[in-house]
Formats: sequence, structure tokens, C-alpha cells
Amino acid sequence: MKKVVVLALCALLLTGCSGAAEEIQRGMQLRSALLGCSNCSFDVHVTADYGDALHSFSLECESDSQGDLRFTVTQPESIAGIQGTIAHGTGKLTFPDTAVQFDLMADDQLSPVSGPWILLNGLRSGHLQAAGMEGELLRLSLADGFEEDALYLDVWLNGQNQPVRGEVLYDGRRILSMEVSGFQIV
Repeated sequence: MKKVVVLALCALLLTGCSGAAEEIQRGMQLRSALLGCSNCSFDVHVTADYGDALHSFSLECESDSQGDLRFTVTQPESIAGIQGTIAHGTGKLTFPDTAVQFDLMADDQLSPVSGPWILLNGLRSGHLQAAGMEGELLRLSLADGFEEDALYLDVWLNGQNQPVRGEVLYDGRRILSMEVSGFQIV
């Protein structure tokens, strides 16, 4: 009887490990696809949570093979058309007549408009800390480093292994939420 219980327990534990390995493998497959692509594009709705105020806007985004991101603001209409680029450690906004200003977040580490770049950079090179299913979506938890001021990123992938949602966390609090649509890798 003891042998049957031990064998059943081993089978149960090994099955659980297999599921976790498959989930991590999906995250690594997405990383490989992003690192090997020439282009990635998607639309994203970003909500920045300053604690006392929320700011929301929508962007069309396109990333190149190096992970540099180009974006165009699509909503709200009052700032639509503003364009910018974000690369590791740099950013540039271009606009004809209207400027957009967001206060910096996470102890001045990032602007809310850099959320989509944080999402892609995390998927491309973040430290994958955990992976697990939440209903039909796979949730990946990533970190941009191990320092005390590290940014954490949770990304939810659909059944086609495409990001559909992301959250940037800092100091235990969600500061950016992103709803992703139309994600394509070329």
C-alpha cells in the first residue's frame, strides 16, 4: 500500500512540474520570437496610476529587431498624433503644436509613455521569476533586475502566445496597466 501511495504522490508532483515547465517554455518561446524578429507591432491602452490621479492614453507601437520602440498617440484626441521613440536609456517625443507632459514615476525611473517599451524589454530580457495559468491566460512575472528599486512586470498571454495585458509594479504597487491588442511579430 505504501508503494502505491508513494508512486501516486510522485506522479502528482511530476505532473505539476511538467505543467510549470510548459508554462515557462511558452514564455521562453515568446522571448525567442521577439529576439529573432525584424518587427513587432501592437496597439496598447495605458493607464498610469499616480496614487491620487489616473491618466489614460492609447498608442500604436512598432518595435525593431533591437527592441527600439516607435509610437504614435491615438487617444485622447487632444494629444493624438504625438509621436516618439524609446530605446534603452533614451527617449524622444515629436509633435507639431501640442506637447504632452507626464510626471515621472518609480522614483523618476520612467514616464508612463515608456510602458510599452518596458513590456517588450521585459519580455525580451527580463528575469522570468514565475509562470502560471490564470484561467485561459498564461501569466508571466518578470523583473528588470535584482536591485532594491527594480521594476516588476506581469504579462498575460493568450492561447496564441500573444501579450494581451501587462502591469508594471514598483515598490509593491501597480503603477502602469496596459491592455494590448493586435500583437504581431514579423
